[in-house]
Amino acid sequence: MNEWQESLRALAEQWQGIGFIVTATLRILGILFGAWVLIALAQRGIRSLRIRIASRLDDREAVKRAETLGRVFRYLAAVVIFALAGMLVLSELGVSVAPILGAAGVVGLAVGFGAQSLVKDFFNGFFLLLENQIRQGDVVKLGEHAGLVEEVTLRYVQLRDYDGHVHFVPNGTISSVVNMARGHAQSVVDVGVGYGTDLDRAMALMEVVAAELRRDPAHAERILGDLEMAGVERWADSSIVLRARFKVAPLQQWSVRREYLRRLKNAFDHAGIEIPFPQVTLHVAAPAGAQAALAGQQGQAA
Repeated sequence: MNEWQESLRALAEQWQGIGFIVTATLRILGILFGAWVLIALAQRGIRSLRIRIASRLDDREAVKRAETLGRVFRYLAAVVIFALAGMLVLSELGVSVAPILGAAGVVGLAVGFGAQSLVKDFFNGFFLLLENQIRQGDVVKLGEHAGLVEEVTLRYVQLRDYDGHVHFVPNGTISSVVNMARGHAQSVVDVGVGYGTDLDRAMALMEVVAAELRRDPAHAERILGDLEMAGVERWADSSIVLRARFKVAPLQQWSVRREYLRRLKNAFDHAGIEIPFPQVTLHVAAPAGAQAALAGQQGQAA
């Protein structure tokens, strides 16, 4: 009788163990399935929000920026949900989460000190995209580097300068951004004329050439306003510098300035206005004896 009771007790314990394993397995599967559903819903919601925002934007580069931010948020949502699901699964398996979190904190602290520049790159890149400071196709200056923006990521900004050189600028090193392609630009022109020039006549001719340039259909869309004459900028060594500027479309300041200077050179030539260049007068000092002899000869001649 006792052997029969022991057998029943062992069988019951075995079934209890199997039931515990089945229950734990079902809970773990439920946690994983719930995490998968939450990730799908979160990513779908972020994607729908991104599409709604992009549909209201007319700028193609702003749409790209929204897509980049959408990918970042979807990735972060997946990582957070998976981390929470992993901790719940460990709890179901009877593993204490507190020591793991403590060890993870220590390891994360060590990794943070070792990879702080990388973390800084990602944080700066995120805010560069979020605040719309840089877009693909802009011409920017980032510290010592300047050029056309070809790519913007969370890690770096890729620039191509006028010579065709490609610069990879880590986002963590960017302390200031000079964007030359937003809204409008100013094409500043400095023109040097001789000291004997009638300045009023020269400035009037500059305004005439500017009006002709703006009426030209090839350049009319680039120029957004009449020439703004600032006047005399400075007295240089061999010229008087006159300064003026155009309000132009983004990235058109260089082409407008080159064409205006070309036309102004021809107009100055026809009007007889001097465009001076540096000149040097060389004085050669004669020896002291030669100067005395020359003075004596001049006295005798007199």
